[in-house]
Order: sequence, then C-alpha cells, then structure tokens
Amino acid sequence: MRLDRIVLREIRLELKEPFRISSGEVRERRILLLELHDASGATVWSECVAGEAPNYSSETIDTAWIVITQWVAPRVLGKTFDHPGAVHAMLDVDFRGHNMAKAAVEMGMWALAATMAGEPLARFIGGTRAEIATGISLGIQSSPDVLIAKARAALDAGYRKVKIKIEPGHDVEWIAAARSALGADAHLMADANNAYTLADIDRLVAFDAFGLMMIEQPLAHDDIRRHAELQKRLKTPICLDESITGLDKAQDMVALGSGRIVNVKAGRVGGFTPSIAIHDFCQERGVPVWCGGMLESGVGRAYNVAIASLPNFTLPGDVSPSARYWARDIVSPEWTMDRGMVRVPLDRPGIGVDVDRERVASLTVRTQELRP
Repeated sequence: MRLDRIVLREIRLELKEPFRISSGEVRERRILLLELHDASGATVWSECVAGEAPNYSSETIDTAWIVITQWVAPRVLGKTFDHPGAVHAMLDVDFRGHNMAKAAVEMGMWALAATMAGEPLARFIGGTRAEIATGISLGIQSSPDVLIAKARAALDAGYRKVKIKIEPGHDVEWIAAARSALGADAHLMADANNAYTLADIDRLVAFDAFGLMMIEQPLAHDDIRRHAELQKRLKTPICLDESITGLDKAQDMVALGSGRIVNVKAGRVGGFTPSIAIHDFCQERGVPVWCGGMLESGVGRAYNVAIASLPNFTLPGDVSPSARYWARDIVSPEWTMDRGMVRVPLDRPGIGVDVDRERVASLTVRTQELRP
C-alpha cells in the first residue's frame, strides 16, 4: 500500500434526540471523515471518533484535524507498507497520545488493505462472527419513568442489553426503578463516565442489589488503582473504558484486579492493531470484551462491526442501527438490526457499505486535501 492522498471532511449530523452523559450533552454531532486514496486507485473511507469537546478524552475534532494534517498524514503519505499492522508502531515513535487521530488513519489503512485483497474487513482482521449482538445506550433521563419507558421500548425492539448512563443524583433510584419495572431477566448495565470517587463507595456498593451485568468506568478516566479498591467491595463487575488506552493498561487492570470486563473502542486505543492485541490478551485470560460506541456515523459503525466480529467480543456492543441516532445516515445500505443482531457484511470487500457522496457533500462544512 502507498497512500498518495488523504481528504479530510467535517460534516454535521443532527441527532434524532439529545444524548446526555455525566460530562455533557450532544445534540448535533460534528464528524471528521477521511477518504484515503492508494496509488493503485483503491479508495476507502474512515472516521475519527473524537467529539466536539474534551469531555470524554483530551482529543476533539479540532485537535484531531490539526494532528492528522501536521503529524499523522506526513508519516504515511507516499510511504509503502507491506501490511497495515506496521502503521500503528510507526505512528507511535516519538509521538505521544492523540490515539483517535492516529486511529482514523490506521484503521483506514486496514480497510484499504482488505479492499485491495478483495476481503471483507471483518474477515481480514480475524473476525469469526456473521452477526453481532447489539445493545442500546440510553443517555441520562429526566425521570425514572422516562427511563423505564425508553428501556422497555428498547427491549421490546430486540436490543440484547440496555446501558443506562448515570451520575450522582440520577443513579441508584433510577436503576432500582428500571430493575423493578423490567424484571430480573432484563440485561441492564450502568455507565458512570467517571462521575464518582471513592468517597461515593457506599452509594456504588448499593448497585449490587440490582443484578447488573456491569458498572462501567465509575471512577476517574485515567485511574486503575482506585478501581481495584472499588472492585474488592463490589460484587458487580467493573468494566473499564476510558482507563484502557492501550494493551499495557489492560494488563494493569488484570494484574491489579481493577475490573473484570473491558470496553474496547478502537479509536480510544489508537486503532485496530492495539484493539486486536487487547482482545487477544483478554481472551487468553478469560476476560470478556465488548465494543463501545462514540455516536459514529455509518462509516465509523462499519469499523465497530468489524472489530466486534472477533471471537472474544462475547457481550452485546454499542453497535446500534443507523436509525437509533440519525434520521438519515450517510451510508448505503444503512445499518439495521434484526432480533437484536447486526449483520456483519461478508459479501463484499472492505467496510461493507457505500458512502453517499452527495449527502456528505451537502453536510460538509470544511474540507482539506493532503498529499505527500
């Protein structure tokens, strides 16, 4: 592979409804799309999952744009790569952080290699599934009754898991009401997005009464040690998300007992190469993983579906269909769900969907073309 051009585009997609977590609310998603052009003529699309504000990670769409144009693209444009697995290591040399910016290009290189090899991306990276169990992520709701109604509708629609966003003041009572209304068999989990400290330990231990699948990232975004203290007190498995920024952090989690489940977001860890390494490490040690979402368009969702096809992604992921978030997606066909399952596109090479260029053009607010 030898890239001779990368085109960056920022588009803006309005969510069907506001999505609120403990650190903020999103109504319109600013999305950074990349189009990678190989010297052979092959072309693929990828997506940078960074948000508008630095509330999930330190990266934003604006920092990623600068980092890709000034440091990532110059390292890959005009260079020859025999395999996409070499891209991650090259981008890490004397280049700290900025995992989401790196991943946008690194994952695109994997898709480019799959396309040129005539293989579906999922199979090219070692995926074994033909369909992915999917859950839904519900933002913080205004009342327990609203939460119950949305969760019940999601379960009736076939979702295999309901993730409930929480924060102090919208937590124990909300989860208790949902469990009581939906019954003991409903697959529920809570996601705190680092809204708590160990000073809240008694409140966090109260979640043990509700038979949750897990509680995700209750403590600080970069913490490993304090989660180990909390997990000793909790029967409910802790799932780490923001804290797992690479294989080393997953190794630390297992060594210290900081959690029992890992949420793998390829953008957060720097791409497919580290995601596969984390997957393999966790599989060897009996630690289940699942694929989280970042309010991606249909392009980013294609990469989530591919990585979630790996064998140790045994829990339902945040790979909801297009209609969950968008009145109209930017890909064809749009992502759909049947019986709580999203089909892995194995009938064509690459990411498995086409990008609607006319729609992207109508949504584009800025663009930049990069060459060697």
